[in-house]
Amino acid sequence: MIYSKIVGTGSFLPPRIMPNSEFEASLDTSDAWIRERTGIAQRHIADESQTSSDLALEASRLALQSAGLQAADIDLIIVATSTPDFVFPSTACLLQAKLGAPGCAAFDVQAVCSGFVYALATADAFIRGGTSRRALVVGAEVFSRILDWNDRSTCVLFGDGAGAVVLAASDTPGVHASVLHADGRHAGILSVPGNVCKGRIVGSPYLQMAGNLVFKQAVKVLDEVARETVEKAGMTLADVDWLIPHQANIRILEATAKRLGIPEERLVATVDHHGNTSAASVPLALDEFVRAGRIKAGQRVLMQGVGGGFTWGAALVTM
Repeated sequence: MIYSKIVGTGSFLPPRIMPNSEFEASLDTSDAWIRERTGIAQRHIADESQTSSDLALEASRLALQSAGLQAADIDLIIVATSTPDFVFPSTACLLQAKLGAPGCAAFDVQAVCSGFVYALATADAFIRGGTSRRALVVGAEVFSRILDWNDRSTCVLFGDGAGAVVLAASDTPGVHASVLHADGRHAGILSVPGNVCKGRIVGSPYLQMAGNLVFKQAVKVLDEVARETVEKAGMTLADVDWLIPHQANIRILEATAKRLGIPEERLVATVDHHGNTSAASVPLALDEFVRAGRIKAGQRVLMQGVGGGFTWGAALVTM
C-alpha cells in the first residue's frame, strides 16, 4: 500500500514586524487590550512589493532543502491561499515558475484558514492514488491587503506569512487520516463580500467577521473534527503528541485543547508572534516547532483548520 509522509518543512515571514503598540496611535486600543483578548503581541506585514507567491517561494525553498530535494523532483504543487497574486493565473502556477519546476500539476485551494489542511488532504489523496510521488503543499497569505485598518475588531488579529511541507510517497503511514467539512450556511460570519466587476469593486474588499459567532463555531467544530479524525485513524486522543490548531486566537486554542483533554505542554501556539496568518498558520507553526527540535521524527501531530466558508478539517500525521 502507498502512504504519504511529510519529509520536509519550511516557512517564511516578511521582515517587517508590527507590534501592538503601532495601533495605539490610530485606534482606540492598547497592547494590553489586544494581548488580553487575543494573545497576540505582534505580527509580520509584507512589503507592498511582496505577494503571496513571493512568500510561498521562500518557504518552499526551505521545505525542499529540508527534504533534500530539488524543485524538479516535485510532481504536484498545491497552494492554499485566500489572497492570491491575481484572479488568475493561480498562485501555484506563479510559484511553479519561480521555483523553475515546469510541467507538473499546480493549482490553488481556497478554504480560507482551513486551506492548508484541505491542501494536505488533497495531496495525500493524489499520492495514495498513485498519481503523484512528491507534492509541495503551501499555505501563503498577505491578509494585510484585505484588512480595514480602522476596524480594531479585525485588523489587530491578522498577519502575513507562508509555510510549506513536502509530502512524499512512503511504505509506512505518515498521514494516517484526514477529515474535511464545510457548511455554507455560515458564510456570512467570516467573509470578504466583494468582487471585481467591469473594473470596479462591487461589495466590500475588506474582511468582515462576527467574532463571537466565529469563536463559538470554531471551538465546537475543532473539538468534533479532532475526535472524528483520531477515530478514523484507529487511535485515541492519548496517542496525539502535539496539537496544532489554526492560530486564530489564544482563547480558541486553549478552549479547544481543554475540551480535548490535551495538556498545555502539548499545544502548539505561535499566535503571539505570528498573529492569524490564515492558511499559513498551521505550516508556520509546524515548521517553527520542527526546527526548534520540539516536534521530532516519529511523533504524532494533529493539525486543524477552521475558517470562512464555513470550513473546518483536521489531519493526523506521524512525522
